[in-house]
Amino acid sequence: MLEDITGEEIKRKFKSNKKLRIITFVIGTIVILVLGYFLYRQFVWSPSNEKSKDVYWQALNYAAIDSTDMALDDLKSYAKKYDGKVGGEVSQFVYARQLMTKGEFKKAQTELEDVDLEDTYAKILAIGLQGDCQSELKKYEDAANTYMEAADMLENDLTTPMYLLKAGMCAEEIKNFEKAAEVYERIKDDFPQYASQKQVEKYLARASSKKTSK
Repeated sequence: MLEDITGEEIKRKFKSNKKLRIITFVIGTIVILVLGYFLYRQFVWSPSNEKSKDVYWQALNYAAIDSTDMALDDLKSYAKKYDGKVGGEVSQFVYARQLMTKGEFKKAQTELEDVDLEDTYAKILAIGLQGDCQSELKKYEDAANTYMEAADMLENDLTTPMYLLKAGMCAEEIKNFEKAAEVYERIKDDFPQYASQKQVEKYLARASSKKTSK
């Protein structure tokens, strides 16, 4: 009967039952962790995340007027302070882009590899910029692969043909004309308007000619 179970009886059973103690400890720990996570998200992370969305505007203003060094100082500080939050990740992205402006491509690539952006197009651009860094460092094979990753992440009329074209040009640099021709052909077939604007048929003809002459 329920009325026969006293507080002392529960304590006695708890002390004598090792398995019950372990289960109770595990469940209690999970509850505390989950509760702590939601409290952190609600009262610490969320307000800080919202605040982070405003902090990088001054740095963007510096970047807009070509005050690169001033922008770098601010962006580096914001990226570190708000790491993992929207503003921190955007700051790190722009920081890397400013490093590229100064020709520090290796350092910029390292920063871009660590960026975690929510927006899909921003993610694509972050990967594409890594390809730009690799290309500038003359790592053309790596760059071609990175550009292909950016192109295929989300097919669209803007970024996909742009990065396919860059991938093809890098493939030509390492004399992989077959791959280059394949990429140019894809642009011509799938993105005819872009192909016309960028005169992709010239690239295709060049790569195809070199492919057959090998």
